[in-house]
Amino acid sequence: MTADAATDRDPDVFDIVHESDLIRVRKVLRAQAEAVGLNLVDATKLITAGSELARNILNYATDGRGRISIERVYKDGRRGVRATFADDGPGIDDIDAAMTDGFSTRGSMGLGLPGARRLVDDLTLTSAAGSGTTVVIVKWQR
Repeated sequence: MTADAATDRDPDVFDIVHESDLIRVRKVLRAQAEAVGLNLVDATKLITAGSELARNILNYATDGRGRISIERVYKDGRRGVRATFADDGPGIDDIDAAMTDGFSTRGSMGLGLPGARRLVDDLTLTSAAGSGTTVVIVKWQR
């Protein structure tokens, strides 16, 4: 559903390499959410999911490095925000397990990926062992 959505400007693209980049992720997501008219609850859900995915890059990607692209999208009269999180890290061996509540490779609560999925309208995860991970999320205006 998100691949063929139109955009109206170049995306905001930047690297995620340090904790301070999480602040930038949240600020840009908030600005884009406001630009497409997401209500406060939906904007907060988008920002929370995006913050979690950016933190996953810092925690799991090789050298804690990755990149994000954030853009406004339009499809069938709807407006939304799409954010793409990508890294060249070790990848995810078992995507189904990673998307299950409670699954964790580091002893955390295991709510990151499944929690992010519940907060947004669309989530696509592409990964394989040794080839990095890409997560695309979209939140549509209601």
